Amino acid sequence: MPTAIEVRGLVKRYGPLAAVDGIDFDVPTGTVFAFLGPNGAGKTTTTEILEGLRRRTEGSVRVLGLDPWSDGTALHRRIGVIPQDFRFFEKITPKEAVEYYRALFGTDVDPGKLLAQVELLDKVSARFDTLSGGQKQKLGLALALTNDPEICFLDEPTTGLDPHARRAIWAVIRALRREGRTVFLTTHYLEEAEILADHVAIIHHGRVIAAGTPNEIIRAHGRPARLRVEGSPELAAYLHATLGLTAFAEGGRIDVELGSARDALRVLNAIESSGLPWSAFETAQDTLEDVFVRLVGQMDDGALKSEAPT
Repeated sequence: MPTAIEVRGLVKRYGPLAAVDGIDFDVPTGTVFAFLGPNGAGKTTTTEILEGLRRRTEGSVRVLGLDPWSDGTALHRRIGVIPQDFRFFEKITPKEAVEYYRALFGTDVDPGKLLAQVELLDKVSARFDTLSGGQKQKLGLALALTNDPEICFLDEPTTGLDPHARRAIWAVIRALRREGRTVFLTTHYLEEAEILADHVAIIHHGRVIAAGTPNEIIRAHGRPARLRVEGSPELAAYLHATLGLTAFAEGGRIDVELGSARDALRVLNAIESSGLPWSAFETAQDTLEDVFVRLVGQMDDGALKSEAPT
């Protein structure tokens, strides 16, 4: 698969501080790539370097085969960008905004068709300052598409939106992927990344700490699958003694780690044979959010220990 973005050994320093500390990743063409990390991890710095808005200190970066800094003018005509917390002229309408961007880029996009694509056609003549937060984000996405971009950089496009508005943005992102466009997505909603992204990179303290498909990251860094039942600590102790499986009891709930799918049947048979009270059961598996929290926490704990006085 062709590569839309290629990053090798990327470093950005501010004095002695390395905000980005030698990272590598690729973004295949026509995919949704989620770039994740806590606040201050280096996401925004990296994204602005890819967009040609910030000069890198070291390393190689190619976006659509171009150097974002030295070839910025050519690149900006081929990418679309929606910044976090999008703002625009207060008195302008969505139709006028699209017409303005159309004139800037010299395209002939149909404002009505583009606003319909982001489900904003009913607000075509409303002033920007009367739009809701979700409607403003939709307009930002429409403007990012005005120049028919090959790559869309979407910086937390659904932050603060209600569930309906979020899903409307998701639908647009999926449509962009179907059209063969590449989407570079940053988000604090890990569920969103797990649902939408083909590939994920997690950055922390300026370094990529995990990369791959969501399922690959979960398999590599997540806990084993678990059978979850409502029961007592006595039942958990019985299952551990009888089956030799790890069982945790907390708050009236028991999690039994499963080595294989067959273990689920063994656990259920053992529960039934125990004679101890129990109720509803379900299987549980770590999500991308679970893995993210654990990896970031482990890295922070390690940093605190290394800095502790001896």
